[in-house]
Amino acid sequence: MARKTITGLSQRKGIWHIDKRVGGERLYESTGTSDREEAERYLIHRLEKLRQEKVYGVRKVRTFNEAAARYLIENQGQPSIKLTALHLKQLQPFIGDMPLTHIDDEALALFIKDRQSPKRMADGKIKPGVANRTVNISIERVVRVLSLCARKWRDDERRPWLDSVPMLTKLEEKKSSRKPYPMSWDEQSILFGELPAHLQSMALFKVNSGCREQEVCKLKWEWEIPVPELGTSVFLIPADFGGRHERSGVKNGDERLVVLNSVAKSVVDQMRGKHRSYVFPFGQPDGDGQPTQIHRMNDSAWKKARVRAAKKWQEKFLRPAHAGFASIRIHDLKHTFGRRLRAAGVTEEDRKALLGHKNGSITSHYSAAELEQLIKAANMVSATDSRGPALTILKRRQA
Repeated sequence: MARKTITGLSQRKGIWHIDKRVGGERLYESTGTSDREEAERYLIHRLEKLRQEKVYGVRKVRTFNEAAARYLIENQGQPSIKLTALHLKQLQPFIGDMPLTHIDDEALALFIKDRQSPKRMADGKIKPGVANRTVNISIERVVRVLSLCARKWRDDERRPWLDSVPMLTKLEEKKSSRKPYPMSWDEQSILFGELPAHLQSMALFKVNSGCREQEVCKLKWEWEIPVPELGTSVFLIPADFGGRHERSGVKNGDERLVVLNSVAKSVVDQMRGKHRSYVFPFGQPDGDGQPTQIHRMNDSAWKKARVRAAKKWQEKFLRPAHAGFASIRIHDLKHTFGRRLRAAGVTEEDRKALLGHKNGSITSHYSAAELEQLIKAANMVSATDSRGPALTILKRRQA
């Protein structure tokens, strides 16, 4: 007599998968094996576990994939949900099918090794491994999901999905992360001379306003507020203006006041009339005859310009450019503005206001006198060359 086969198994790409309805619930998962008999044994095991859950109230052991899917559904309105989804997708091959109770440092070891290992791309180039900070962001996502499993999510019997959250070890960041690099006036002059016109305007505005990259890229004319008493204007960026992602906004969640010193104001005045909506447009006109909007400053043009700038620095000063200048980042323009304010003796409270940092003692409701004080402080660094405040940066001599 032929052996009766078990229904609910199908083979895809050589691996047996379960797709079976049990008591009104769908059991849908991979068996992880290409052997039919082993797959059947696994299915019998899973059916017995389901029976114990129903009959004896044994708690269902859930996988990380189940928890990650629920997290994405419940938090789909978050501005950073696309980034979270990317991190969870990268984790899936390593811990996706793993029970929540089995996730610990050892379980994440292969994931960490894979993310930090260089990889050969299709064009033959070697892509270096990611920084420790990038790996830690993924680990933080895991901790967040597991915390919800233990503290919020419950099964039908009101029991938590997980009894406790494991202590997951994050990687050391201080030694591996790149330090901020505020530019000198000479470095700024050389770098900006290598930038294409559109990036030059944006960079000059950024280094004189302390704005973040997306605050510059998305800056709109409708946010400009005239201050006739002072003969100038300011920008008030909405908290949810939409940064790199559609629903993201100002980092600290507050409206962002942008004060214009004389250099930033001159840049803004030069941009008037170029686009009906955005202060910094770029490229060929769109269907309405308007230039298109630029979405990022950190592009290939920026990266090529800093390479040329480092070369020119060496030619001019007969010594290699500092490594921080050779790899200067967009965000370093904000650091440069902040360091120059400090060097000029601007108070910490005014620096926080000008840089858009969280400060409980100030609001977006400013009097003309308060704005005048901020503009005066910003103008203390309103220069395009070494006539600005001296900024001595202590740098170790490079070998």
